[in-house]
Amino acid sequence: MVGPAQGADSATTRTPQTPGRSREAASVLQSILETGNLRYWIIASWALALATAVGPVLALVWFVITMTAGWIRGRVEKKVAATGRRDYSATFTTVAFLTTFAWALAPGLAWFMGGPYGPAMGVALLCAGYVMVFTQMRTAPRQALVISAPYTLLTLGILISLWGSPGFLTLLAVAPVLGSAILVLVIITMMKERKIEAFQEHQAHLIGELETARDKADAANEAKSNFLGVISHELRTPMNGVLGAAQLMGATRLDQTQKEYLSIIRNSGDNLLSLLNDILDMTKIEAGKMTFEVVDVSLQDLHERVTGPFTAQAQAKGLSFVSEFTGETPAVVRGDPLRVCQVIQNLLSNAVKFTDAGEVRYTVHSQRVADDRVRFRFSVKDSGPGISEADLGRLFQPFTQLDGSSTRRFGGTGLGLTICRRLANIMGGDIEVASEVGEGSTFAFVVEAEVAQWSRSEAVESIGAEVENGQSLKVLVVEDHPVNRMILEAWMASSGHVTASAEHGQMALDVASADHFDLIVMDVNMPVMDGLTATRALRENTGPNQQTPVVVLSASARTEDHEAGMAAGADAYLNKPIDFKVLAGVMARAREGRDAVREIQNFVQGEAAAA
Repeated sequence: MVGPAQGADSATTRTPQTPGRSREAASVLQSILETGNLRYWIIASWALALATAVGPVLALVWFVITMTAGWIRGRVEKKVAATGRRDYSATFTTVAFLTTFAWALAPGLAWFMGGPYGPAMGVALLCAGYVMVFTQMRTAPRQALVISAPYTLLTLGILISLWGSPGFLTLLAVAPVLGSAILVLVIITMMKERKIEAFQEHQAHLIGELETARDKADAANEAKSNFLGVISHELRTPMNGVLGAAQLMGATRLDQTQKEYLSIIRNSGDNLLSLLNDILDMTKIEAGKMTFEVVDVSLQDLHERVTGPFTAQAQAKGLSFVSEFTGETPAVVRGDPLRVCQVIQNLLSNAVKFTDAGEVRYTVHSQRVADDRVRFRFSVKDSGPGISEADLGRLFQPFTQLDGSSTRRFGGTGLGLTICRRLANIMGGDIEVASEVGEGSTFAFVVEAEVAQWSRSEAVESIGAEVENGQSLKVLVVEDHPVNRMILEAWMASSGHVTASAEHGQMALDVASADHFDLIVMDVNMPVMDGLTATRALRENTGPNQQTPVVVLSASARTEDHEAGMAAGADAYLNKPIDFKVLAGVMARAREGRDAVREIQNFVQGEAAAA
């Protein structure tokens, strides 16, 4: 577009801008920058119109000049906006005034060089130029007059050229018509903007009131939660005293009546303590202070911990209690066993409590969702009275009992299922319910967990290479990695063998040239000299270990690497991690020579091929 910005006149008065005017100017600047490419489309449309009057050559020249001026103006606008200046109005006015000269060339060319229809095109372009300037600068009429001055100068020049001719008065009469049209356009636009501003102010006022009401509600809810948390926490101290004293009293000599009274005290105290625990959990959840620990959990231990109390309760009521595992069940997962038990035990407690006959079935279904992730569905199905569809919607509301009558059979706070669902949600899961009146209910706790171990570790068979007939082996361990070297030496020493070590092939040759060994265990990839080079040198040189069995160790299991090791003079090739059972077999035959060790190697390879 050709005008600078709405509200830009504030910068020409040299007075500080108010925050509101500053924000308005910044908003208009942003709008101009976002719609800056629109000016190039307008230039193109003007060039096409001009070409019909003056021909394509002049129209193209004007197009290039005006596009260049528009590009320069865009660069200036972006640069000024990037500086964050507030007094950019004068800069924009100057740049817009100068670029308008390029725009004014179009109606001038059409009027003076456009042939018989050129003046009509010139007047049309002049009117369009005025409309664009005053529409953009509707709140800054003085700046609009400055920016549109090139159009005004052109108009005066055309009037002078028409002085004394009939066309003079006709063109002069166009001015009030154009002015009234621009005035109506500006007034209507300003009225719409005022309505929009009033609506936005009203909307902002309503939003402010809603935020204030929300803050008050949050504060009241927080105060309620804090109050309940403090009260329930403080009541636990005297309750522990009451229950502790009742427990101590139960250990004294009491008659039957006193035992009955004491039983009432303990049962009532336990119920009240359970209520306090529920309230405390609820307040922690609402305050976002519920803590969870992540530890390794054995599924078998968790199963025993969850089902133990309810097996006896179900049997006492004459119910059948069935528990089962389905799917791919891991051995150990990571999670919070306390909170998981709290959720499942609440579901089991409700099932046993509300079921008078039939069975309670507890099912753990596991589904592998990744190599280290599993989705659990802890399902509790009962044959109780069931829940109506209307009551299902109120099931998880806090402090709600589905049987709210004064004659209800079961007590409670109505917090249990609410706490369970919120705990499940915090753990990334949920509680699902399916029920039908007279057919029982099924509650399912669905949650994912990280798998620490898919199957139980079997007892590791002790693998040794014990000394036979009182004769220990003397073994040279050639390994550059200190941990691997230490493991090999410790394993052999535990079986009564004597070891020496070397960190690379050259050191192994030096050690082997001075002493005889019954077996050499040689790593392949080592600094200074690799294991295969050292093995070849060992076989080529006459020395005490030229015919000593050599076992090559490597992390590569490729057949060609095995063949290269054997070709270098090795008698056995073992992959890392080391199979100590195979190594123990090699050591048992080491005193029999290289051929015996090769027999062990061939036997191991045959078993591997058969597998």
